[in-house]
Amino acid sequence: MTRLLLDTTFVIDFLRGDASAVARFDRIFDEGDEPVVNEIVACEAWTGAPTSSDHALEALMGAVEFVQPSAESARLGGAWRQEARTRGATLSLADALIAAAAHPDAVILTRNARDFALTPARVETY
Repeated sequence: MTRLLLDTTFVIDFLRGDASAVARFDRIFDEGDEPVVNEIVACEAWTGAPTSSDHALEALMGAVEFVQPSAESARLGGAWRQEARTRGATLSLADALIAAAAHPDAVILTRNARDFALTPARVETY
């Protein structure tokens, strides 16, 4: 069993009916994996929702576990952002916090692996 933190790109692709995202979502349950989201993913997904009562998004959020990162996750994300900045790179606040929420126990499920390249988080694409 793998804990998968669903990145916002995955959530959006799934809701839009992207075939690879839908197939991967089905495999999550077939393989007994554990899908989770955090407040960053939920906030970004609701920001892009067509209405404040998007039934498909509500159903998806109800099917996955909501995880609340710790203060240590915030510290870790900040450290990764600082390291990136010292190398002249930019790690977004959202990506740093998503990666920190996943690290080290979960894999981030995303189509944008490069968004997390500045972190040690494990990433799976679909």
